Amino acid sequence: MPSFDITSEVDLVSLGNAVDVANRKIGNRYDFKGSDCRVEQNDKLLTLFADSDFQLDQMQGILLPEMTAKKIDIRCLEHRDVQKISGNKVKQELVVRVGVEQDVAKKIVRLLKDAKLKVQASIQGESVRVSGAKRDVLQEAIALVRADVTDFPLQFGNFRD
Repeated sequence: MPSFDITSEVDLVSLGNAVDVANRKIGNRYDFKGSDCRVEQNDKLLTLFADSDFQLDQMQGILLPEMTAKKIDIRCLEHRDVQKISGNKVKQELVVRVGVEQDVAKKIVRLLKDAKLKVQASIQGESVRVSGAKRDVLQEAIALVRADVTDFPLQFGNFRD
């Protein structure tokens, strides 16, 4: 019985490279000279440190295009609230979401059941396995999920006949 998995993965090596390039660009820019602005990566957590809210926005304007250039979907980032540290200094945490979250997985399963396609969807940890009788039905399921779930990056892989 053919099947495939719906997952959400982020290449952590490319993410590290994007952070390094963004830090280098921030260090070279004239408007950041003499400031303590930097991006720190701790596994799946990015922390942006800046001297003001304006510089924090400027840093995001550098980091997000670098991530896009490294083929990292920026929809995987969860932006936390901006926090005041001391004086005017601020920091913001960006959480890199890996794996299909439970509510998104339930939404995908419900979507496939409501579409009345001849497929079975089951949640398996941080992925959703979809199996069906024919390849064509599975391709319809992929197209349906791609069209409906646009706020979360999904990959379709592990296709088996």
